[in-house]
Amino acid sequence: MEPIKLKTPLTKEVVGQLRAGQSCLVSGVIYTARDAAHKRLVEMLERGEELPFSPEGQLIYYVGPCPAPPGRPLGAAGPTTSARMDIYTPTLLAAGVRGVIGKGDRSPEVVQALKEYGAVYFGAIGGAGALIAKTVVAAQVLAFPDLGPEAVHRLEVKDMPLVVIIDSLGQNFYTLGRAKYATV
Repeated sequence: MEPIKLKTPLTKEVVGQLRAGQSCLVSGVIYTARDAAHKRLVEMLERGEELPFSPEGQLIYYVGPCPAPPGRPLGAAGPTTSARMDIYTPTLLAAGVRGVIGKGDRSPEVVQALKEYGAVYFGAIGGAGALIAKTVVAAQVLAFPDLGPEAVHRLEVKDMPLVVIIDSLGQNFYTLGRAKYATV
């Protein structure tokens, strides 16, 4: 089956058509953030401050990219474990973020927030950071430069390969995949 081509920002309608297990190629602008950046973003929202980017329809990639080699906008950019962002994710989804990208399973609270706010959790392939970096056509630090590689970056990507892990209905590809091969 051909991957679904997506262009950011994503609408609730587009996300609502995605299903767990589908392969996608994402193009457009996405933002990076890991633990410390998530904490700051949520604190900004709690204080009623504007985020360094408009969250509506955006994707946040859980990554701390490596320094750029000569001639490239970014170094290796493999996903980090998503569960560490679980305490922050519902707040960012409520603010309008339409999807998050990482690896590993998510908490029941995040699954509920994905359903409630019409968002999706994409999986990127761990260990493929150099390959993923090849989809990045431009990168710039947007906020929190003191966090080094964990600063918020604005990335322009072209055909970034992702898999829908948890869709906006709460269907989980990890659960569905295991059930497919389970023996009774």
